[in-house]
Amino acid sequence: GVGAARAGNLTFMVGGVEQEFDAAKELLTCMGSNVIYCGEVGTGQAAKICNNMLLAISMIGTAEAMNLGIRF
Repeated sequence: GVGAARAGNLTFMVGGVEQEFDAAKELLTCMGSNVIYCGEVGTGQAAKICNNMLLAISMIGTAEAMNLGIRF
């Protein structure tokens, strides 16, 4: 989110050639506190999508529980 970006606490999940990741890691650590190498090209994006899906499922569950509680 915006707050994490301002504070430099972003998380980067990176896929690609490991030597290129090592070269880019220094720059990425200027913007984020967690820089994770995930493997070959595309694996960082896949990890991010999985993370977003888990967050969305959690938010949906919370909203449904609140809706049920209000109705009862």
